[in-house]
Amino acid sequence: MQLSDRVLKIEASQSLVMSARAKAMKAAGVDVVSMSLGEPDMDTPKHVRVAAQEAVDNHWSHYGPVPGIPGLRDAVANYQSKLAGNAIPWIADDVLVSVGAKMAIYNAIQTVINPGDEVIIPMPAWVSYSEMVKLAEGVVVPVVTRYEDRFCLTPDALRKALTPKTRMIILCSPNNPTGAVYTARELEGLVNVLREHPDVYILADEIYNELIYGKSSVTFSSFPDLAERLIIINGVSKAYAMTGYRIGWLMSKNKAFINACIRLQGQQLTCATMIAQKAAEAALTGEQECVEEMRKIFEKRRELICELASQIPGLKFHRPEGAFYLFPDVSAWGTGDEVAERLLDEAHVAVVPGSAFGCPSCIRLSYAVSEEEIRKAMTRIAALLTK
Repeated sequence: MQLSDRVLKIEASQSLVMSARAKAMKAAGVDVVSMSLGEPDMDTPKHVRVAAQEAVDNHWSHYGPVPGIPGLRDAVANYQSKLAGNAIPWIADDVLVSVGAKMAIYNAIQTVINPGDEVIIPMPAWVSYSEMVKLAEGVVVPVVTRYEDRFCLTPDALRKALTPKTRMIILCSPNNPTGAVYTARELEGLVNVLREHPDVYILADEIYNELIYGKSSVTFSSFPDLAERLIIINGVSKAYAMTGYRIGWLMSKNKAFINACIRLQGQQLTCATMIAQKAAEAALTGEQECVEEMRKIFEKRRELICELASQIPGLKFHRPEGAFYLFPDVSAWGTGDEVAERLLDEAHVAVVPGSAFGCPSCIRLSYAVSEEEIRKAMTRIAALLTK
């Protein structure tokens, strides 16, 4: 059977591949600690679960509007408008609800990128950005960032990467996989460069913006002059432990762009699941103590994994400022691929090699697991790396 070239040229998601291998080993009776997936291990908050059940009981089981139910779109607009530093007056019509933030990103790229258009992606970066650009027949322009800069893109590096063919830049803060959070000054530096290139869309992935430690979050919607070419991505997966509900969204003040995204989504799926949309609406409009409680748990786990990692001679890493990932340099022992394979085969710890993110000298460890699992994993990692 013939397969399309566009599908054959994309890579499988390495985080999902490593997770699947870990699950297969567990099913075979091997005691594997999986630190491969970026998924909170907590339960979805009770008021969200209650809202989902009420949606079932109240027959939210039919087709809904393509861009999302009005209550959720309004809740998203209010949420973004209240973020510290936001300077754009968001309304419900600026919001398109999709099946997870991943699909929102896919929709944005498919709507903007034509064959041959260039998309700047600072590396290391989440595994799916590049593959989505390839599916749109765009050209990925990877900009390798430096360990010394916390793997953050600098204005000089951005300026050198921009060409007349540049159509989009993708930025993620807090960052997956590094845990870095751009400061207001760092973002301002990038914005000053982008102001010189008014035809470039800015896709800002802010899915981890509720999980920041020891510093203030900064949103790209702090820059109102960028509103017409700014695309904000977010969702409920990380902050509310709702990964399986698959609700995310994109936001833009550019009406032509939003309407085009709605047309695309109308042909793809009609609408996101109605029950999940009602649950997401409850998450955003209900009590928010659960988000802070989860953030504190992750902050405590961050302290633990950093303490244990610091005891391994030769392991280089930056303290994560957000999200729930540690991204150490393991080049003292080989490539990230080699170390990840040995960790899984010999130490029975599943991690994701840094090559999946465009940084082959590193590995990514997700500390979205219990403290007991973190201790067990880091003990095994230390034993393998130090023997």
